[in-house]
Amino acid sequence: MNTQYIGIDGGGTKTALVAANEDGAVIKEAQTTGSSWREHGIAEVAALIAEAVSGMGCRNIGGIAAGMPCYGESADGDAALRTELENVFPGIPLYLTNDVEVGWAGAFALKPGVHLVSGTGSIAYGVDSKGTGVRCGGWDNLYSDEGSAYWIARKGMELFSKQSDGRLPEGPLLQIIRNELSLSRDIDFIDYIHKHHAQSRKERAAFQVLVAKAARAGDRAAAEIYADAAAELCLMAEAIRRKLDLPPDGWHVSYSGGVFETRELILDPLKELIENAGGKLCKPLHPPVIGALLIALKHFSSGVTKN
Repeated sequence: MNTQYIGIDGGGTKTALVAANEDGAVIKEAQTTGSSWREHGIAEVAALIAEAVSGMGCRNIGGIAAGMPCYGESADGDAALRTELENVFPGIPLYLTNDVEVGWAGAFALKPGVHLVSGTGSIAYGVDSKGTGVRCGGWDNLYSDEGSAYWIARKGMELFSKQSDGRLPEGPLLQIIRNELSLSRDIDFIDYIHKHHAQSRKERAAFQVLVAKAARAGDRAAAEIYADAAAELCLMAEAIRRKLDLPPDGWHVSYSGGVFETRELILDPLKELIENAGGKLCKPLHPPVIGALLIALKHFSSGVTKN
């Protein structure tokens, strides 16, 4: 039976999995729900991953590389997650890391560069020609995650309140939210957010879609939120470049995450900022889940060239 290798890209909202033969040819793909242990619990996340792998029908597994939310942020949490995954995958070699590393690995096919992630949360990771890796951002949505969907959503909620009570001029965002949330009074927004968004990081981040809709409808204040998000993401990229052996000119930055699905709203200002800093914004070569697979093949397979 051919040996198979599995890459996992965990996330706050969804988790992607891919399996490949030793030569790197993808044979199975799967997707399941979010896998943040802080949100769902360590045992539950391990069981989720085990069920997803089982559903792929993989039997002779030579190694698994998993980029997981929150990994590297709690010594106790890291150890407990590893133990649980070792229990559900007995005897199978595991490479565990933060999901931002698999984003970088996919975007640059394990080559030097800086990768920005802006999804439910935000974080950045870069690697230089010496193989040194540096992380930036991703502290916590309570006080950080700048430039993320959660951060943009919070700014959008603030903008709605200010447009509603007159602190800022009215813009398209005001009517969009009234219509989308079926508000009979603007003040009902408070109750709506507490009922539908306050207890769910995922649901609160999803509010970002309405901010994007307003920006595209001509709301300049909403568009400025995306410009501010781009500035925050650029700050992370520049911080990483200064810590790594990357050239001050011509360094490369890539990206992944749901916020980038807003396309020009975030990419146009980010491209300009990165270029002003001497860098070059480039599309990712592969999605993060393929990055996880490349890491698995690099560490556990003898059938592919090691980078």
